[in-house]
Order: sequence, then C-alpha cells, then structure tokens
Amino acid sequence: MLNKVVIFGVGLIGGSFARSLKKAGAVGSVVGMGRSAASLERARELGIIDVIGGDMGEALDGADLVLLAAPVAQTEAILAALAPHLQPGTVVTDAGSTKCDVVASARRALGGKLAQFVPGHPIAGRETNGPEAAIDDLYVGKKVVLTALDENAAVDVERVAAAWRACDAIIHRLTPQEHDKVFAAVSHLPHLLAYALVDDIANKPHADLLFQYAASGFRDFTRIAGSSPEMWRDISLANQSALLTELDAYLAQLTGLRARLAAGDGAGLERVYSNAQRARHQWITAIEAAEAPPSQDQAE
Repeated sequence: MLNKVVIFGVGLIGGSFARSLKKAGAVGSVVGMGRSAASLERARELGIIDVIGGDMGEALDGADLVLLAAPVAQTEAILAALAPHLQPGTVVTDAGSTKCDVVASARRALGGKLAQFVPGHPIAGRETNGPEAAIDDLYVGKKVVLTALDENAAVDVERVAAAWRACDAIIHRLTPQEHDKVFAAVSHLPHLLAYALVDDIANKPHADLLFQYAASGFRDFTRIAGSSPEMWRDISLANQSALLTELDAYLAQLTGLRARLAAGDGAGLERVYSNAQRARHQWITAIEAAEAPPSQDQAE
C-alpha cells in the first residue's frame, strides 16, 4: 500500500497509473502536479487525483513514490525542482520512452540523490491525450521496462515494480542502452513513419480526395500519428542517434524495394512480402501464447 503518490503529468499515462492504483486499492492519496491548471482541475473532477499540488515541498512531504509522466524534455527541470525537497524515504520513477537521456538528466539534477531515481517505461498507450483519456486498465497485461541503475537499492526498485504490478503490468528489465536501441526500432521509427505518411498526404493538393478513400488499412497503419506531437518530438530528439541508425536501415530497405519495383521484379517483391508476413505471424502467435490464460493443469 502506497500512502501517497505524486504524479507529474495527469494525462493518459500518469492518469491511467493513478486510476489503476486506485482500482487496486494500492494507494491512499494521489497528488497531481503539472503545467496546466485546467488539466489538473479536470483530473481532480474525474477522481484521477485527490489533491492538486502547488508548493513542491508540501507535495513531496511524506510521498512514497513520485512518477514523472511528462514529456521527456521536461525531465531534468522537474527533477531539479524536486531535488531539494526529496526526502530519504521517497522513490522517484518516470514513464519516459527514452532512457539514456533521462538517466543523464537525473545524474545532473539529482546529484547525491540519484539512487532514489529508478528509470522506467510502461509499454502502453492510446492515440488520445489528456485526463479524459486515462483508463484504469491501460496497463493490464502490458510490459513495463525498468532500467535500474547500479546506484539503486533493491528495495527501491521493488517498490516501483510492485506499483506497476498493482496495475497488472508485467515487469521486464533492460539497461538504458539496450532499451533505447530496441525502442528506436519497434516504437520510435514506426511513429516517425506514421507521422511522415499522414503529413505527406495532407500536403498533397488533392488531400481531401485521398482521405475520402483511405480505409481500414490506412487507419491501422497511421493510428499512432494521432499521438501527442510534443511528446514524440521530444522522444525523437532524445533518441536521435539510435533512431537515425534505424531510419538509415529502413531507407536502405525502401531503396531495395524501389529497385525491385522499377525492375518489375515480382519474385523479389514477393520474397520480401513473404518474409514480412511470416515474421509477423510468428510475432502475433508468440503474443497470443503469452497472453493466453493458463490451462487447468497449469493453474493447478
């Protein structure tokens, strides 16, 4: 049971964390902090938070856990502001989609209190934003990656892990470097591509006609382009090096596909399509197996 949790950013990620903890009966009081007074007031009206935080010292007094669910570019400023008020018994974590830059920010901002910061990343989201988007089952069955630091005490890492497990999330562990390389490929690049495609079509002189005939395939492929532009701007720049590496590899793939298409190489195109289909089927099968409820024998 967490007596007091402070959340910076009460939109989809932070708000869903609060709702999930409350649903599980795992928190006594939730204090909301953020830049937008309107969002904080709305979060209180919706029952996501109990108190709107004002004074930093008062907000952090007696807090068991602090979650940073603001855009990653704000991480260092928030940590620097809370550092003077961070009490020995409080653990701070984050929900940022990049980790190397977040860890560097924490080292600069927290100094000798770095051990109290346990970096994390919940792998969950929707294309909607703000307090109204927060739901109490966003993290059910979803992965949360913790990239614990050498300085972290095991008991502090476990406090963060236990909070996410109370949200019915599944804990995974990577180093910050491993995390950023992995998510550049499977998250950050797909978002960049989705934004680029929609932007390209929106800028065409006959965009209205194109969108009129765009159907479910286009909608599914571009769903993530509905995410927060501010957040994904920050993520793209924060993971610039790894994202550029993945983008260059993808450009090489597109160049190869263009050459096959220009040459009328149907067999070559089919090989790429077949390999992609096979890999996706295997991936979906693995996901379904992991999410399947245990059989009666397994349950016993």
